[in-house]
Order: sequence, then C-alpha cells, then structure tokens
Amino acid sequence: MDWVNAILQGTLLGGLYALFAAGLSLIFGVMRLVNIAHGDLIVLAAYLGLTASTALGLHPLVALVLVVPAMFAIGYVLQRGILNRTMGDDILPPLLVTFGLSIIIQNGLLTVYTADPQKLQAGNLETASLSAGGLTVGVLPLIVFITAVAIIGALQWMFYHTALGRAFRATSDRQDIAQLMGLNRAHVFGLAMGLSLAVTAVAGIFLGIRTSFDPAVGGSRLIFGFEAVIIGGLGNLWGTLAGGIVLGVSQALGGQIHPSLQILSGHIVFLVILAVRPRGLFPKMEG
Repeated sequence: MDWVNAILQGTLLGGLYALFAAGLSLIFGVMRLVNIAHGDLIVLAAYLGLTASTALGLHPLVALVLVVPAMFAIGYVLQRGILNRTMGDDILPPLLVTFGLSIIIQNGLLTVYTADPQKLQAGNLETASLSAGGLTVGVLPLIVFITAVAIIGALQWMFYHTALGRAFRATSDRQDIAQLMGLNRAHVFGLAMGLSLAVTAVAGIFLGIRTSFDPAVGGSRLIFGFEAVIIGGLGNLWGTLAGGIVLGVSQALGGQIHPSLQILSGHIVFLVILAVRPRGLFPKMEG
C-alpha cells in the first residue's frame, strides 16, 4: 500500500510540475524560445500573490484574479519590448537576454523582499485530505492536478479551435508567410508570452501555498519544468502533463526507497529517457 500511495502522491505532484512546464512548452511551440528566466518568473508570481494576499487580505487563490492578468501584462510587455528584438535564426541572443533577466528578477526580489523564506497561507486547504480505500489524498495536491489538466486541456483546445490558436500555429510554422497574410508576428509572440506567464502565475501561487519560497529557488523550478517538457516531448502540451507525472512519480518512488534519493531519482529517469528517446516520450508530430 505504501508503494501505491507513493505512486498516487507522485502523480499529484506531477500536476504541479506540469504547471511549471506548460508555459515553457507553449512558448517553445510557438516561437522556439527557451526562457531561462522561467523559474524566476514563477517565483515572481508567488511574490505578487504574497503581496496581494497580505496587502488586501485575500486568500491566495482569490489573489489569482489579480496575479494572472498582471503576469499576462508583464509577459506581453517583456516580449514586445525586449525579447522580440532578439528573435532570429540565432538562438543565443534570447538565451543570453533571458539569463540576464533571471539575474535581474532574483536581485530585484532579494532587494524588495529580502532572502527570508516566505509562504502563502491558505488556511485549512493546506491540511485538508480525503480518504478512500486506505489511501489519503490531500485536497490541495488534488486541486493542483485538476487545475493542471484543465489548463492544459484549455490550451490544447485553444490551439486547434480558435483564431488565436490558428495564429499561433501559422506563426510557428512559417513566420514569413504568416506575416504576408496579415498576422503581426510581434503581437502574436507577445500574446504567446503573456499567455505563458498567465499559466506561470497559477504555478507560482500553487508553489507558494505548497511550500516556502525565496528569491533563489527559481533555478530548481526551471529544471523541473525543463525536465517535464523534454520527457513529454517538446511542444506537446499533453506530453508535458505526462512528463510532469513521470517526473513526480519517479521522485516519489525514489523517496520511498530512501529520502535522499527523492530528487536524484527524478534526474536519473530524465537522463535515461533522454538517452533512449532524445525527442521525448510523445514528440510533437511535424506536418
């Protein structure tokens, strides 16, 4: 029963990792951009949630009403004002710019909030649980997993059933032709980054409720997000969810063997999958 419980808890943890990764997968699928600052933007969203909840007395989940549009606006302005100027055939300039952005965000958060660990207080939601068949499921991890499935499902539907999704796919496939057909590439990329950071806002709030955070934790969240994206397959949103689950279950099973193996086991599984299937378990089909 302990092993079954570990698999269950790992699956639910995979929902959080999928939220970390969904924004990365989205912007890579649309504009082939690898955002090194993604983990720090998750932490930024958590701090925005902390500010909103403490200043206005809001529950962290209610604070999403303010944090999500704020992060969308940050993403749109960031893409239009800075990142679009670096986009081109060479992948190095955007990598360097997002690396610099990561350093700026970390130091900015350190200046404003100090290095003291913080946590979002969600009251009884943090400890509430459900019991079934000898297994105990935390309400918060269950909400996180359901939210991850809902967000990824909504993004997938948007990509294939809306005008915005068609614009994303057209710009991703052939930027030059999309531009000739009247699509403003800079605006489309801005919307993609804004949507990516809107998802990041949800991930940041759940991160802040689930565990403590400080300005330096963005790097580990970036690694978990990258691993989930690569395990699932670059550009495949449902694959990202699967990658998050594989990573979460691997960590849970490793922790079941020995607590010191929890994080290491996830990295080992990632390396094995990368060696056997370099394009991931569910690579995005071309054409």
